[in-house]
Order: sequence, then C-alpha cells, then structure tokens
Amino acid sequence: MASLTVRSPDGKVRSVSLLKRITSIGRGPDNDVQLEDPGVPDSALHVTYDGSRYEVGSLGATFHVNGKKRDAHALSTGDVVRVGGTELTFAREDAPRAPPPPPTPPREVSRTSSPDSHTSELPGVPGRELVLLRRLTAFSERLLGLYDVERILEGLMDEAIEVTRADKGFLILMESGDPRVKVARNVARENIEDAVEKLSDSIIAKVVKDQKPIIVADAVDAPEFKASESVVNLRVHSVMCVPLMHKGDLFGVIYVGNDRLVNRFEPKSADMLTIFAAQASLVLQNAMLVNDLKLDNTELRRKLEDQRYGDIVGACQGMRDVYKRIDKIAPTDISVLITGETGTGKELIAREIHRRSPRVKGPFITINCGAIPESLLESELFGHVKGAFTGAVATKAGKFQAAIGGTLFLDEIGEMPLQLQVKLLRALQEKIVYKVGDNRGEPVDIRVVAATNKVLEDEVKKNAFREDLYYRLNVVTLKLPPLRERGEDVVVLGKFFLSKYSREFNSKARGFTPSAAVSMRKYGWPGNIRELENRLKKAVVLADKPLLGPDDLDLKPENLEPIMPLLQAKEEFQKRYINEVLARNNGNRTKTAKDLGVDPRTIFRHLEKLEAEKSGRPLPPEEGDELL
Repeated sequence: MASLTVRSPDGKVRSVSLLKRITSIGRGPDNDVQLEDPGVPDSALHVTYDGSRYEVGSLGATFHVNGKKRDAHALSTGDVVRVGGTELTFAREDAPRAPPPPPTPPREVSRTSSPDSHTSELPGVPGRELVLLRRLTAFSERLLGLYDVERILEGLMDEAIEVTRADKGFLILMESGDPRVKVARNVARENIEDAVEKLSDSIIAKVVKDQKPIIVADAVDAPEFKASESVVNLRVHSVMCVPLMHKGDLFGVIYVGNDRLVNRFEPKSADMLTIFAAQASLVLQNAMLVNDLKLDNTELRRKLEDQRYGDIVGACQGMRDVYKRIDKIAPTDISVLITGETGTGKELIAREIHRRSPRVKGPFITINCGAIPESLLESELFGHVKGAFTGAVATKAGKFQAAIGGTLFLDEIGEMPLQLQVKLLRALQEKIVYKVGDNRGEPVDIRVVAATNKVLEDEVKKNAFREDLYYRLNVVTLKLPPLRERGEDVVVLGKFFLSKYSREFNSKARGFTPSAAVSMRKYGWPGNIRELENRLKKAVVLADKPLLGPDDLDLKPENLEPIMPLLQAKEEFQKRYINEVLARNNGNRTKTAKDLGVDPRTIFRHLEKLEAEKSGRPLPPEEGDELL
C-alpha cells in the first residue's frame, strides 16, 4: 500500500493512504486529499496508479519533486513533492523488487522499424502489455480534443473490445441511480440492437454494488450467477466488467463479453481494462463537462433573451420598473434625469431611450461634463467662432449643434460649473444656442437626457447647483438600483460578460464554480456593473481552467461584506425606514407616528438618538420606549 505524508505550511503533519486509482489533491473540498494552504489552487495535482506504479501529474498547479520542477513524475519511496507551501512525502510498502536483468549486448535498432517491433525495451513490461499501453495513450490523445459524447462513447467501446479480445462490449452510465446502456458494440464496430437483452444485469448489479472489477470465466457454471435468469437465457460465458469512477463515485461500468468461449479473460486483462477505464473516465468526464457547458451556454442565451431589454441585461424588479418608465417616456421629447451610483449603466439607459424614440435615426451625442476643463466646456457644448479665444483658428460647432435631430446626453451634469449652468438653462428654455464669440443664436432641435451620481437636491441646498436648472432637467427621473440590490442579476451579468470576453480573448473559461456564484451575490460591488465587467475581463484573460472560482475574481472572504448581527440589522432597517417615512411626511412627526402605528414618543426618541449620534454624546435609555 502507498501513502502520502502531508506537511502543511503551519507545521501540521498527517498521513493519507492512496487507495484509489486516481487521487485528486488540492485546496477545494471535492478533492480526495484537501490541502489547507492558500498558495494551492482548488485543483492542483493528481496521483494515478496503473497497477504497478504511482505517478504524480499537474492539474494546473506548479510543483517540484525533490527540488526540481516537474509536469509529471513516477513516484518512488522517499520522493518529496512540494506544491505551494505544502510538502507531500511518498512512501510505498509493497514496492516491487524485480531482480536486475542480465546484461545484454548492445544492438542496433533499424531506423525504419516500428515501435511494436522492439516492445520489450522497457524492463519488466511484457511486449503485449506495452503495445496496449501505447495504444491506450495514443487513443486518449485522439479523444482529448473530441467533445462529441456519442462519438467518444463508441470509440471507447471499440477500443475496449479490441484491447480485451472480446466479441461485444457495452458502456453503461448511471442515471438517477439506475444503470442505462449508452453504447453497445460488436467486434465489427457495429451497434448492437436490443442491447439490454444481450447482457447480464446480475453481473452489472454486483459491480455497481461492490465498485470492483470482476471476471467471470463461465457464468453458466459460476455458483454466484448460474441461477440468474439473464445468464441462463443468454447462456453467458466469459464476462469482464469494471467500474468507471470519478472522485470516488461510480458513474458507470464497462462490460465486455464472449458468449462462445470460456476463460476468455485473464487477471492481467482485467488490470488492462481497469487502467483503460480510469483513462476513459478522465476523457469522458472532460467531454461531459464541455457538453454540459455547451448546454449551459444555450440555456444562458435563452435566459439572456428573456432577461434583456434591448442592450440592457437584467430582470430584477428595480430594473423592470425602469423599463416600464422608458416605454412611457421614450416616444416623447420630455427631459429625463438618470440617477444612480457610478458604474450602474446610466449611459446605456440613455442610449435605450434614444433607440426607442422617434429620434432613433438622428445622432446620439455624449459629453461628460466632469471630464472637460471649465475653460473648454462652453466651447464643447455650444461651439465657437474663429478668433473667439487664443487657439480658436477656425469656427467649430458644439455638441448641441451635432445633436440636432437626435439626443444629447449630458453625463455627470452635477459637475458642471455654476456660470455655465446659466447658459445651459437658457439654451434648454429657448432651444437656441450661441457660439462662444458670436451674438447670433442658432435654433437647435434636440432632446436632452442628463445623468449624475450626485444627489442634486443636496447640491441645490448647498448652492452648488441651480434650482431652476434642476427642475428643468428633472421632469422625469430614472433611478438605477446599485448592483448589490439587483439579486440574481449579478450572476446573469457575470455570465454575459464571461461569454463575451471568452470569445473575444479565446479563453478556456466557460463558467463559474458554485462558490464563485455565491461570492458574487454576497459581494457589495461598490463599482457596480463597471467593476464586475473589469473583474471578469481580468479573470478571463488569466484563466487556466474552464470554471472560474472566487480567487479568480479576487472575491476572497475578507473582501465580502461582513455579516451583521440580526439585532443590529433590525435597528439599521428601522432607522432607515423611519427616516424615509419622515421625509415623505415632510418631517411631520405626529403623522409619521400615525402612519407607522406607534406612539409619537417613539419618533421623538428616534430623532433624539440621531442627534446624539451626530453630536457624539451618550443618550440614556428611557423606560417604556418601544420601537417598531
């Protein structure tokens, strides 16, 4: 038996027995050997056993054996494998000790000889077994790039029949706990009709139960099976059946047989078929994963169509309310103010309003009022005449003139200087603009849509934004919810960006692990959709596996929003809710108490607490207070 001694970065040591043909190693909980090491990826290494030797290989992680970097390595007792900050020391108690071969004189090998003509070059490996191993390797390489599950299954069975010298073979997969025949082939590489009636269900049931290979020399005379109805009716003779395993779970079996000969299969044939089954499991699981991802992408495209509004992705209630308002205001020329945090997609909403309006054939012109210096902003908006200022070598039209017949989108309107706000208000009211340096007005037929991440009511109170301009722009308000309040939209948007950038960058990434999806929902996304898109773009470019995990998105546990105690969460909600109702009632405490169904003292006490929090002085508890 073989084992690994695992030494973690914190000095903890434990021993793990290698009992399976394939042992997976990594940080993820699904691995056979889970490593508590942040420097190790979810899936790092695997150790395979082919019946005679153990070999370690990479699943994407970099590892060293005895201090040297390796991609794969045949393990010997005492070998030390290092991955991340963890050391794995291999030991084998039953290592075969074959006597050294007698010296043989050197001989020349013809350059034109085939590989099979000198198959005994590897000591201790008989010629036929070596031929079969080479065939298996070549066969696996051919199938690794093939993702058509049906073709893979047929190819697996044809090869299994030839390797074992059977005359028929069946590949059976478990579906909802029951075995189902997926492929039935004969020695002529033809499909077998009525496959279920051609194999022994009792032999399959035993392999499914025990999860161990079985050879039946003559099923008709075997004490365990001779009473089986399927064996008697089919007059089954030689049968060999091995399990298909994945991460310790059985997901199918390979069944080969010969109904004409007894003792057709020897123990070494079972060893070869077991090795074949282990390799076939890897190829098949890879194909099934890609096939599932294709189905997921098809389903994703269908869902995206259901959850799209033009170019906008998302179907949470907050966004549906926005869509309803767009449907009503788009056909009009009414002024619209779009509000929301940075990165929520305000320009995309403005474009959708334009696309659904009668002005769709006209231009859509954007100007960011916060990105242009104050000295140039007036010229950018209204244009200038030649000689109006230093550097004005020619007359130039502004954004207002460029948007004639279409829509002008004023982004970050809250950043516009006060002096320019006066001229903008005049242009909106009169629909006439004056170039810098010109006293002749030009009529403009445009629709104005503005956007800001500021609370303009507060800016008006601070005299940082003109009240008359605010009411001119804010005829209809569209308030975009932040990403953290959009529920399942964050995963839908994530899949949309993943699909988009995987195609653009020809990346391996095709989906998210369950833990990544959970982390995406939990994270606060202060940068909203823009932050999500940028994180996905980076993860797709750097991805080296098909499924992205939380680490790929930099969504480590310490970056997630902390969980608030229930009592504190209730208090925070209560505080916000009372403030909202007070605002709706214009600060009327009596009406607020009546609307909330509480004693007016509750509202007075709430306001006292707010005042105490602002001033920093303690507020003594008062008996009889009862909040919502």
